[in-house]
Amino acid sequence: MDKKTISRDGTPIAYERYGDGPAVVLVGGAMCTGATLAPLASALSDRFGALTYDRRGRGDSGDTAPFAVAREVEDIAALIEASGGSAALYGISSGGALVLEAAASGLPVGRVAVYETPFAVYEGGGKERREYTERLTELLGQDRHGDAVELFMAIAGTPPEMIAGARRSPAWPGMEAIAPTLAYDNAAMGDGLVPRDRLASLTVPVLAVAGGASPEWMREAARTVADTAPDGTYRTLDGQTHMVDPQVLAPLLTEFFSGAAQGG
Repeated sequence: MDKKTISRDGTPIAYERYGDGPAVVLVGGAMCTGATLAPLASALSDRFGALTYDRRGRGDSGDTAPFAVAREVEDIAALIEASGGSAALYGISSGGALVLEAAASGLPVGRVAVYETPFAVYEGGGKERREYTERLTELLGQDRHGDAVELFMAIAGTPPEMIAGARRSPAWPGMEAIAPTLAYDNAAMGDGLVPRDRLASLTVPVLAVAGGASPEWMREAARTVADTAPDGTYRTLDGQTHMVDPQVLAPLLTEFFSGAAQGG
């Protein structure tokens, strides 16, 4: 990434911009870098100036201790400032929790879209989140980064044979390198439940999207986000899973964000 902006605490945040239209900041989830969302940014670039970035602790961005979710909100604020002072936001998975928090924090945001933010809407979800937090904290505290990645992949539903294959792949060292940021995503998710009070405070339109081929609880989580936000819309994309096809998602985001671009 050839551009950098400086967050409020002095952390350099590396980003790329695709296109020259109204700004849309794209926020990845756990284990993602800015490159992960580059195909989506490219698909949006005809209409928007789509920004991808390496969240702090990843890729070409820096990091500053101690971590707080508010610091990641400040990173988004710095990107918005660098892109002209206002923007729409899109977040996938735990990145969705971060953009919802950024909007609730009062940043100059026109619209917010999220894809499958994994809030627990099923019985026992809160307990599962607490147990994951305890185990993740333990593993990272022991510098067992590979085991932390494996824990995350297992919680995300990755089959054991795929986890074993990932450990043998050339990508594994890079995954271990950003394993400490799993704690950042976990913090962004809060207690893992839908943040109803924060969502109810939003004053901007919210689009919550889920894949039609994803688990039912993922769709229910997206539906709950849309129903809780004062101006929320829920949509599904037929045949899509958590690994959504950028070419399928981009037209829906373009339609939604064009309202923001037009002031609607």
